[in-house]
Order: sequence, then structure tokens, then C-alpha cells
Amino acid sequence: MDSATSSATISPVRVVALRKVYGRHAALAGVDGELAAGQVSVLMGPNGAGKSTLLGLLSTLARPTSGEVFFGPWSHREAERDLRHTIGFLGHAPLLYRDLSARENLTFFGRLYGLTGLSARVEQWLAQTGMSAAAERPVRQLSRGMTQRVALGRALLHEPQLLLLDEPFTALDRGGVALLRQVIRSLRQAGRTVVLATHDVEAVSGLCDQLWVLRRGRIVARRSGATLDGAALLAGYHQAIDEPVDGAAPAAPSEAAPGATDDIGRGAP
Repeated sequence: MDSATSSATISPVRVVALRKVYGRHAALAGVDGELAAGQVSVLMGPNGAGKSTLLGLLSTLARPTSGEVFFGPWSHREAERDLRHTIGFLGHAPLLYRDLSARENLTFFGRLYGLTGLSARVEQWLAQTGMSAAAERPVRQLSRGMTQRVALGRALLHEPQLLLLDEPFTALDRGGVALLRQVIRSLRQAGRTVVLATHDVEAVSGLCDQLWVLRRGRIVARRSGATLDGAALLAGYHQAIDEPVDGAAPAAPSEAAPGATDDIGRGAP
């Protein structure tokens, strides 16, 4: 890591003609857009629309087939090499060691990032995620919701500039949802870039500055503004999904991707 990237500002994040192909399947089929600092961008769409693929590319854990992701002035390859420490990612898998305790997991990942004042940071995030009382329990003994809280602490421990969340409200109880909403609100106020994929409209109501609706690997609708409450998000989603793509008739769930369903608005199962 050179001196320029060690203190890099990676905003705005821009995607240009972004494509990701697996065999004959185009998970992303040409995505363009900008993600600004101090904004919360929400990705919505049926299962198989490309949301998780897009988050994976933004995390630099996957490479595009073609197109580019720019993190400020830096390319995807430069970010992959030098800027990954500025990104936090919470995906479907918690990426925690099951035999380590919550405290040990956070300490381990903090050491990987070379964080200073690590003990205080670990205690801060254990408290902020409501996990102080269970800090010594191995992750394998934690409920799914408690594991999700620890994983959130892992993703935020190094104070990333860009936070990526894939269905982050899954398995969280009401207290956990309220906690995560407050964390997202605080990050937005601090000028961080937050991008999340969700089916839970109510959980992000009032938090969303920008909505991208994806379908078959493309952004088929965009909305932005201060009025993106749950009703506006749901209306924007259904308006986009009900429109034909490239002149074709609206797809039934089974036509969009294997196992695809439209469960927007119902929250996590």
C-alpha cells in the first residue's frame, strides 16, 4: 500500500458498462451508475436479478467480465490491491470463525487490518451491536440473529468508507433492525457510502437516498430524493418490474433466473 492509497478517499464510486458472466449466464448485463458519499443506495429486484453480484464486484472480492468500477480516481484492480481496507462487506455468509468467540473474532479481524487501539474498538462494537454480554460465547453457540450482529461489527470495525450490505436485516429481531437502522443513519451523517440489497422495504423506509431496481442483470429503474419511504420504494419497484425488458413481455418469476421470486415488501423469510 503506497502513501496515496493509505489515506485515499474513494468517493464517488462509479460503475461503467459493468458486466459479469458465468458460463452462458450474464449475471450483470451492463450496469452504469454512481454511488455518492453521504448517501444510502438501495438495490432491489427479484432473486437472480444481479444484486449480490453487483455487491461482490463493489467489494473487489470478484472481478468484472468487462466494464469498470472506479473508487474515486482508482480502478477496480488498484482497489483490489490497495484499497480493500476502505471497504466493509456483510454478505449472506457471516465470515466468522465458528470456534472463536465474538470478541476473539473481532480481535482477529482487527489485527488483520492492523488497527490501533484495537481492544477499545472491539469493546465499542460489542457494545454497539448489543453483544457485550455474549462476547465470550463461541459463534457456533450463537443464534442466527446474534451471529449477524457480530458480523456487522466485523464489517464496521475498521471504519470503512464504503459499506456493502447484502440482506443485512435477515434474522434480526426488532431490536436488531432498529440498531442497524441507527448504524446506517450514523454512517450517512458521517459522509460514508452505504449500499445495501434488501427485500425488506419497511426496514429501509426513510433511510434510502437512491433506489436502483435490477432485473435480469440490468438497472431498469432509478429513483432518488428525500421522499423514498416504504410506499415510494414499493411503488418504484413494482412499476419497474411490471414493465417489459427490451420489448419482451413481463417475465414470470421462473423466467428471470432459476429459483427467482418476487418477495419485495415481505421482508426476510
